[in-house]
Amino acid sequence: MSASIRFIARKILPLFADIEVRGDVSKLPKGGYMLASNHLGRLDSLVVYYVIDNDDLIHPLTDKYKKYFLARIIASWLRVTWLTRGQADMKAMREFITRLKNGGVMVIAPEGTRSKTASLLKAEPGAIYIASSAKAGIIPVALTGTEDAVVVSRLKKFKKLKITITAGEEIYFPADIRAVKGAERDALLQNSIDEVMCRIAAMLPESYRGYYRDFPRVQDLVKTVKH
Repeated sequence: MSASIRFIARKILPLFADIEVRGDVSKLPKGGYMLASNHLGRLDSLVVYYVIDNDDLIHPLTDKYKKYFLARIIASWLRVTWLTRGQADMKAMREFITRLKNGGVMVIAPEGTRSKTASLLKAEPGAIYIASSAKAGIIPVALTGTEDAVVVSRLKKFKKLKITITAGEEIYFPADIRAVKGAERDALLQNSIDEVMCRIAAMLPESYRGYYRDFPRVQDLVKTVKH
């Protein structure tokens, strides 16, 4: 199944989209890591297959989409793992951790939902919990040009999409959350996910940085990013 999706991403997607990949994706590990990106639109998941060769891609998706027939079809195609909305779904978490340990690649948008303004939203720390528990590194990825409104508008006018995929040069390994508890653990989780999001923000145009625009860490990272 992954091969067919990858074929679409690499052979068919370029027919209606100019895709620019920034960063050396040849250096990506074969597996056992998490890829965290901003979430702009429905095209994001397909774009991921353009750069990743691993056949065990782990896609989490909230169960609110189960009520839509088309969403269930696409979810089955992508082999998503459903997440129970509004609660800590430990069954899904254990599956994510096990598959990461076994060499899978988890594709996750820490914001938890598509940004209607295309700018970054405050991220939730679930990705850090999973990565830390699996002892997996996180590679930040910044996307532009996959916003639903932009995609629809350009295709209606028979204009090719302009998509950029920027991969971080450095893998981030979150701290071991087992060493702390309570409020200290909550702070560690949030600080860690903020670090990941700041790395994503630094690779994005300023108009996309949203919630993280004024973080001092972003300003420091911008100086080191090759745009």
